[in-house]
Amino acid sequence: MRLVSDLWLSRKSVAGFVIVGAAWSSYFAQMPVIKAAIGASDGVYGAVMLLASLGALAAMWLAPLAHRIAGRWALPLGAMIMSGGMLGAGMSAEIVAFGIAMTCASVGAGITDVLANVRVSEIEESSGRHLMNLNHAMFSFTYAGCALATGIMRELGWTPAQVFTVLIGLTALAGWVMLERRAPPIPTDETPGDAPLPHLLVWGVGAIVLVAFLTEAASEGWSALHLERTLGGGPAEGALGPALLGLSMGIGRLSGHFLSDRVPTLPFITVASVVAAAGLILVGAAPTLMTAYIGFALTGLGISVVAPLALALIGRLVPPKARLAAISRASALGYAAFFVSPPLMGFTSEALGLRAGFWVVAALLLICIAALVPVLAARIAARTQQAY
Repeated sequence: MRLVSDLWLSRKSVAGFVIVGAAWSSYFAQMPVIKAAIGASDGVYGAVMLLASLGALAAMWLAPLAHRIAGRWALPLGAMIMSGGMLGAGMSAEIVAFGIAMTCASVGAGITDVLANVRVSEIEESSGRHLMNLNHAMFSFTYAGCALATGIMRELGWTPAQVFTVLIGLTALAGWVMLERRAPPIPTDETPGDAPLPHLLVWGVGAIVLVAFLTEAASEGWSALHLERTLGGGPAEGALGPALLGLSMGIGRLSGHFLSDRVPTLPFITVASVVAAAGLILVGAAPTLMTAYIGFALTGLGISVVAPLALALIGRLVPPKARLAAISRASALGYAAFFVSPPLMGFTSEALGLRAGFWVVAALLLICIAALVPVLAARIAARTQQAY
């Protein structure tokens, strides 16, 4: 009963996460055929996605401006820009058109993601409930279901343009749910003189979000290609990789929704990161499809809670007037993962093979968490002492 109540309480942000999950899963499950249609090598594809990811990065920084200009329309508008860009990418037959379309998709996704996270954080403060993991769980369950549905559509001969047309319809429906009855209040990054925006804390949390999103992006963006090209799977078997990731991430985040009240945040992040790294190592070493599936499931289960826990943490630690700015900046740093992941995986794949790409990401995850968690723990402890 509490679960239903929490979903209803955060239904507008849930709609945002659901449509973002539907968009990216339908894209990544079709990545092999879209990549083939534009005739790009791993390295070229990675470079183009690198440029497109700049759109998401810029949108994250500009999300507060979009909030001021569009008001209650900001979330639906961001979602429609994202889905329109996906449709353009699915219809592209050459690299330049694909790059422009994916830049639009990235801009829309960035705006939608930041504003949905801010909305959850506001509801958490007003209701006293922990909702971030639940909202991100809905993203993951949608990701799993839509990835699987997209794989079936591919088996039935659907083109990317046809799949993304369905996405446009789903976005219109989600936009109606996301639309606020009246313009929400506009937060500002201006804070009282005795409570300045804690920049070091924001950047530290943002770095954790970065390494979490890097793991997600590498797994989601290259799982179908790894399963189909490296391990010889078919379209449906390739789509099962993103689907398993989404399903395991949904289960992990739903579990995190109930555990976040009972387990300290930073230890939770540390253990989850170790599980995710182990999954990536298994994916890279997998001799069979089944072994790779187990690895992707472990990766999703572990990494699922890291970014939501980190974003919820920053939402609780900063003053209310600074929340939009803090979450936007931490998210922008995190979404730099989509700037780093395509060239990292693409160039590593060309030089050492796709298996090595997953191992490199696992190593980065472990190194970054080992370096950042103790520093953040000390910083939070110092702020707590100052508060008393």
